[in-house]
Amino acid sequence: MYLLVNIIGVLVFLGIAFLFSKDHKHINWRSIIVVLVLNLVVAYLLTNFSLGRDLVKAIAGGFQWLVNVSYTGIAFAFPDWVHVKQMNFFTSALMPILMIVPLFDILTYFGIMPFCIKWIGRGMAYVTGQPKFESFYAVEMMFLGNTEAMAVSSLQLKNISAKRVLTIAMMSMSCITAAMVGAYAQMVPGQYVLTAIPLNILNAIIITNILNPVRVTPSEDVIYQIGGSSTADEQIAEETVADRPEKPHKEPFFSFLGDSILGAGKLILIIVANVIAFVALAALISKLLGLINPWLSLEHILGVIMFPFAWLMGLDVNNAFQFAQFMGTKLVTNEFVVMGQIAPHINNHHFFNPHYQAQLTVFLTSFANFSTVGMIIGCLKGIVSRDKNDFVSKNILYLFLSGILVSLMSAGIVGLFVW
Repeated sequence: MYLLVNIIGVLVFLGIAFLFSKDHKHINWRSIIVVLVLNLVVAYLLTNFSLGRDLVKAIAGGFQWLVNVSYTGIAFAFPDWVHVKQMNFFTSALMPILMIVPLFDILTYFGIMPFCIKWIGRGMAYVTGQPKFESFYAVEMMFLGNTEAMAVSSLQLKNISAKRVLTIAMMSMSCITAAMVGAYAQMVPGQYVLTAIPLNILNAIIITNILNPVRVTPSEDVIYQIGGSSTADEQIAEETVADRPEKPHKEPFFSFLGDSILGAGKLILIIVANVIAFVALAALISKLLGLINPWLSLEHILGVIMFPFAWLMGLDVNNAFQFAQFMGTKLVTNEFVVMGQIAPHINNHHFFNPHYQAQLTVFLTSFANFSTVGMIIGCLKGIVSRDKNDFVSKNILYLFLSGILVSLMSAGIVGLFVW
């Protein structure tokens, strides 16, 4: 019976996405079905075989190495920020942008990044039926993280339409950074953390395709490259167009690099300002609700709202109510708060049966919360035009809805294979 409820739950989550779709007529159902089947296959392989998890772990380790190298530069200037038991959010999540963004900008300057986007995006696009950049971005953010992935893809974001930027923003609610994988695995079962990473990406493709379907013409489905030209059909075949067509030559490398570093620094300040404001405003709302009734808070309200969806995970009523409270806390604060609460007992099947354990871990393994909305809006504000940023800002609820539905879908699909 619980398995049947779990199956119905996955269909309900898809139905909610359809209900709130911006354009029902242009939903690419072929793409959704293909990715959904791929989703089920990946979930089965990762929950029943270790080879897939080892591959994901190896890729995550590569990105973790890159982040660790960035800490070397941070430690040179601020050793007391790095050489501590636990780095704060600013140091661990934002400061690496100062190295990662210029690094990927260098790869873009020499045409390496556009080449990777073209071929990886082409492969993913063939499988998923999505545009090349969105397909590549799904892979890119799987380990790099939302703000970092957007920052290193700034050239593409500046040139695509506002609706496509919204799709990227919605997808960005569902990722994590490689730096967080190890931290998560120390608190909750690591195999389910690794399982959640690719599932979140596949479900982000499904949910955003339903919520915000965008038709991209062949002339729009291109990869932008610094200093290129964009006139003939041959250029479209090569999938590169000019970032600044009025300049036939690239600017000097070190001038370009200096601008990249300064842009990364400004981006960090914009992101941290938005995060502080969003988190503080959410806390203020909870405090004001507490004046009405001490029990009232955003966490508890969201917990009540999320109860039916928790029950649709195939959980009994008691576990579903507890799950819903964890959901509410995670959405208002972050996943670390909940992981800290459950860490002492998550591996004890007396408190968390395998089905509940797997689904809770997968649901928590994403950045979908109020502060992430602030990070995304702040990041885009430093990259795209005001019109595009305003368009995304008007669709904040879609960002939040996308993040929740992706987390529910990933947890629901994993639950089908773990009992």
